[in-house]
Parts: sequence; C-alpha cells; structure tokens
Amino acid sequence: MRPRADDPPAGPPRIPGVIRRESFRWGTCGRWCLVVLLTALAVLNSASNAGGRYVTPSTVMALLCGLALLVRRSPWYASAVPATVATGLWGWPLLPLLLVALFDLSAHRRARVAVGCAAAALSANLLIPPAISLWTPQQYGSTLFVLLALVGGLWAGNRRRLLEALGDQIEHLRIERELREETARSAERSRIAAEMHDVLAHRLSLIALHTGVLTTRNEQLPEPVVARLALLRTASTEALADLRDILGALRDPGAEPVEAAPVPVLRAVDELVEQARAAGQRAELRVEGRPEQAPAAHRLAVYRLVQEALTNARKHAGGAPVLIHLGYQPPATTVEVTNAPGSPAAHAVASGFGLVGLRERVTALGGHLHAGPGGAGSWRLAARIPHPSPAETSESPEPPDQNGTPA
Repeated sequence: MRPRADDPPAGPPRIPGVIRRESFRWGTCGRWCLVVLLTALAVLNSASNAGGRYVTPSTVMALLCGLALLVRRSPWYASAVPATVATGLWGWPLLPLLLVALFDLSAHRRARVAVGCAAAALSANLLIPPAISLWTPQQYGSTLFVLLALVGGLWAGNRRRLLEALGDQIEHLRIERELREETARSAERSRIAAEMHDVLAHRLSLIALHTGVLTTRNEQLPEPVVARLALLRTASTEALADLRDILGALRDPGAEPVEAAPVPVLRAVDELVEQARAAGQRAELRVEGRPEQAPAAHRLAVYRLVQEALTNARKHAGGAPVLIHLGYQPPATTVEVTNAPGSPAAHAVASGFGLVGLRERVTALGGHLHAGPGGAGSWRLAARIPHPSPAETSESPEPPDQNGTPA
C-alpha cells in the first residue's frame, strides 16, 4: 500500500484567501513606495527645468498624477488622462508617472487604451521645446521605456490572472475533496447501520421466536411469567419493526424495500484471507484470543479493516507478503496489517476515501486508526478499539414485584 490522500498533512493547511490577502498587502505597500518615489522624482525634474522653482504648473500636475495613481479603485481615466496630458505638455520630467499609468492599463486588459495614451503623449511632444521632448535623442530612448511599460503590464496582468485562476481551482478541488470525504463517511455510517441491523435483527428474531414458544405453554407457567413473556415478545417484535424503519430511512430512495428478515453478516476473517490466497496474494494471519471475546461491532470493523488492507496491498504492492495480526482479548480489539514494498498495479488510483470510511467507523467505536509508512519502505495499518467497560454492558436487575417474581 502507498500513502493515501486522506492522511493529515505535515503542516498547517494553506488557505488561498489568506495568501491572497498577504500578497495584496505587500503589493499595495510596494506600489505606494514606487509611486511616491516617482512622483518626487517628477517634481524634482520639473523644478530643475523651471530654474529651481517648485511652484509651477508641471510640479502641481505631477502631484495630481501621483495622487491619482495612489487611488487603486478609481476609474482608469482618472490617472491615465492626467498623466498623458502632463507628459504631452511637459515631456520627459513626467514620463515616469505616464509609465506607471500605461503599466496599469496594460495589466487590466486595456492595452488598446494604453497604446492610444502613449501615442497621444508622443504626438504632443512634437510641439514642445526639444529640451524636454521625448523625441530628443538620448542614450536610452524614451520610447523604449514606453514599450517596456506596455509589455511589462501585459505580462504582470496575465500572471496575476493565472495565479487567481489556479487559486480558484485549488479551492474548488479542496471543496470537492471535502464533499467526497463526507460522502464516504456517510456511506460508511449507512453500512454500519445496515450491518448492525442485520446482527440485531437476527438476535431479536430469536428472542421473539423463543418467547412465542414459551407463551404457548402458559398452563405450565405462573401468570406473572406469562405476562412478562408476552411483554417481551411484543417489545422484540416492535424493536424489529423499528430497526427496519431505520434501515429504510438510510437506504437510497430508489432502492427496493427490505421484505424478508436479513441474515447475520458476521463473516469470518479466515474466509477473507483464504480468498486472498486463492487470488494469488501472499497473506499470513495471526490471531490472539477468540472472536467471541469481542463485541459484534468490533468484529464487523475488523473484517472491514482487513478487507481494505488486503485490497490496498493488492493494488499498490502487488506480490508483496502481507502480515495480519488480530487481537480480540480485552481490554481492546487490535488490528495490525503490514506489507512490504511491491509493484503497484497499472490501474491503481489512490483516492484515499476507503480509509476515510474506516476511520469514521473506528472513531465511532471509540478507537483510533493509523495508516502510514512503516520501516524499510513498508506500509502499516493499525487500529485499536477499546472494549466497553463492564458497567456499560451489564444491566442491574430490577427489584422483585409483590408476588416475589423478579421484574
């Protein structure tokens, strides 16, 4: 057997929503720092071209563009239009703010608008003095920066959308897995109820049968005993009817109703191991104690645990020997199944939902289940189900009635 998908992860679960909020905070802080730095650079460049004067139309426009870029939820034209106009009128000193606006437009799938704004700014620069024009020959051309802003915005936007799609897909898979696990647990609960119905119905039917036989010999029994036998027979038949109603509520709506009394389902693990050997599986069984020493619910759980372990070993460790160790003696019923590494089957798919149902069954009985790698690459499945205490299984006798007959 291989590690199953339902085993708990090694670390705390990663929540996509928390990751997105953390990324959003860091991205917002980085953007604010960048915009403030570029705004200050634009103000300094504008003041330098104005002879050291800071109170000029270009510096005021730089501050307004910077404030518009800091507001993330504003319309696209609130920052793009002022940056385009400012760059077209005052040239390269305000180019950094235009690059940020073009980057935002490209990242938000407005590449055509970004190209239009860049073309408008470059066209307007043909009418301003060459000292501040973007068309003035420089070591690094201004148009190259505009092109890099457009390409970088397209890449960042596509990357962000891809990460969001992957996060949504992971969240969808997580929810789907939780639903499948819950379905597996519900199916195991229904199976437990059906199995216990079979066992209890068999025993209650025996009680009803024997009490019915005794009530036919009422001439040989005291009247209080006959009355108690009739009450016992009525209670057993009503309990049988209640069990059938409960099982009917647990069955699928399209399933056929149970008409005949079911037969007991306490099957022996020996037969299960013999069937595995007949199929070519190398299985060894070691038993301590007698199955009768454990409650019926424990024996049903043991059968399901061994069945699932043999199935997993056949699927994920073909040809490997399997050692099954069972213990029925008080204070607990124990199951331990180990198998050496083997070759997995070609069609084997590890869903992990089999162990989900088994863990639900063992937990319902007050026990615990462990499934994971063992030593030397082996796989180990172990379960321990404590026996009920004597106080839970014994019933205190009622006081005798006035005729001296125990109630």
